[in-house]
Amino acid sequence: MKHESPQPSVAPSAHGFSPGFAALGLEARLLATLDQLGYEEPTPIQREAIPPLLAGNDVLGQAATGTGKTAAFSLPLLQRLAQAVKGNPAVLVLVPTRELAIQVGEAMQRYGKELRTRVMTLYGGQAMGPQFQALKRGVDVVVATPGRALDHIRRQSLKLGQVQIVVLDEADEMLDMGFAEDLDAILEQTPATKQTALFSATMPPRIKSIAHRHLKHPTEISIAKEPVKAGTAPRVQQTAYVVTRPYRNAALARVLDMAGPKSALVFCRTRVEVDEVTAMLNSRGHRAEAIHGGMSQPQRDRVMQAFRTGQTELLVATDVAARGLDIPSVSHVINFDLPSSAEVYVHRIGRTGRAGREGTAITILDPREERLLRSIEQVTKAKVTVAPVPSVADLLAKRLDRTRAAVQEAMQAEDMDGFRGVVEAMAASSDPITIAAAAMKLIFRAQGGEREEQDIPAVPVRRPEFNQTMRTMQRPGGRPGDRDRGIPVRPGSRPPQGRPGRGGKTAGMARIYIAAGWSSGIQPGDLVGAIANEAKINSKALGGIEILDRFSLVEVPEAAAAKIIDVLGRTRIKGQKVVVRLFRE
Repeated sequence: MKHESPQPSVAPSAHGFSPGFAALGLEARLLATLDQLGYEEPTPIQREAIPPLLAGNDVLGQAATGTGKTAAFSLPLLQRLAQAVKGNPAVLVLVPTRELAIQVGEAMQRYGKELRTRVMTLYGGQAMGPQFQALKRGVDVVVATPGRALDHIRRQSLKLGQVQIVVLDEADEMLDMGFAEDLDAILEQTPATKQTALFSATMPPRIKSIAHRHLKHPTEISIAKEPVKAGTAPRVQQTAYVVTRPYRNAALARVLDMAGPKSALVFCRTRVEVDEVTAMLNSRGHRAEAIHGGMSQPQRDRVMQAFRTGQTELLVATDVAARGLDIPSVSHVINFDLPSSAEVYVHRIGRTGRAGREGTAITILDPREERLLRSIEQVTKAKVTVAPVPSVADLLAKRLDRTRAAVQEAMQAEDMDGFRGVVEAMAASSDPITIAAAAMKLIFRAQGGEREEQDIPAVPVRRPEFNQTMRTMQRPGGRPGDRDRGIPVRPGSRPPQGRPGRGGKTAGMARIYIAAGWSSGIQPGDLVGAIANEAKINSKALGGIEILDRFSLVEVPEAAAAKIIDVLGRTRIKGQKVVVRLFRE
């Protein structure tokens, strides 16, 4: 059975539980939690996946990152767990990375708060001792990366004999990272009667092969791309700033401080987020108002009147609240959360750039959402420029420029006589330049120019075209034909030893997996240096090096592989400890 889901439109009630979530069969305690968290309506993947998962069916779901998959599987599984006799553990969720494990674990903890669900997160880099103790005390849900889950299974600290439900999240990424054998080994430890859900952004044959082996007559869900026609996006300059989740508020404030919009619409995903962002912006001196489904009609009318008359410069809203509102054309649209579909994205940015005027759309982008952004670009045929978040120095320069502009504008006014007398009197005993500089400083301070600013760490931008490109070290000039084949030539380095493609390896060589890539700033020289210096391996003995977005593969002499893995696992590469293991094809 296969479902193709368009983007539905469901109006939420202003009071009580969202009818959209209630209609999916979720129980009152989960609905109350969603209401407290400010969720207004289900996304397409949630609407399609929750009912079959509640019914106990296996599910094979295809949907991009950022579409709400975590809630799509967490909510029904928590409900089924609460209604059944809890095992130890009863639910296992496997994810590719430490970051996603933390994110999913925290989300399930929030959703299961009223159900008193015990959630444990397992990933590499943590001390094993506390994990042993927590597992011994008993947990209901384990969220884990495959490598760490397998470690505990082998040590018999993680026992899966009573698991009722298994979720494979971001399955394509787990296979890309070489976890295929680990997944099979883990799933073999679970009961044949379990319920299984597999979610993946793409559905290549290898994903279907896993589904065929481990899922029983699954409900297939594919969130169809919306029929957004090329050229339907308005005349809007579109920019995205990539920033990790802890710095999203700071990035939003920085971008707004730089842009200085007179009328902007800021979109958030939930009511709680709307309230938090509004409070944060007002604390920084902006004039911001919130509007969402939890407000009464008189409240909404007051907010809209203030925005239309310019008393409010920023309107912070959910998609649901913004529907049907007569919002005038705004100078800026800000996506604090990237929407889950191109249709919603186009609808949002359509609020600016109207009547032939150019508008500006800005998106605060989580690094994991870049793939979704590229999908939106493909559908809309519009380029989104990905830029670094402006630095503190950039912001101070902008503030000084605004102060200068304000003074120049004031100099054109005709009512300057009263002030001239004061300046002339001061100039009799003080340097006029010093007087002007002091006045500029006071204006700068009054405009918030001396407010202390937080440094926002730069995030390396993913380049999808690099993900399929082999990063190979070459000596100057490279081998004949290398440039013709598009292989990068890196001066001062060495050639690979018969480097094949991803499908195989050189005889006598083993390939090791290092959990750090371009997004961590890793360069080939970092890997060669770490292996040569720490493992005392001659760099000439190394084979091809392939650096991808979040991991790297290095060919090493087979006889030395175990030593290199052990040494690198205990050292730091570019200041960070990383997982190192044998790569399984």
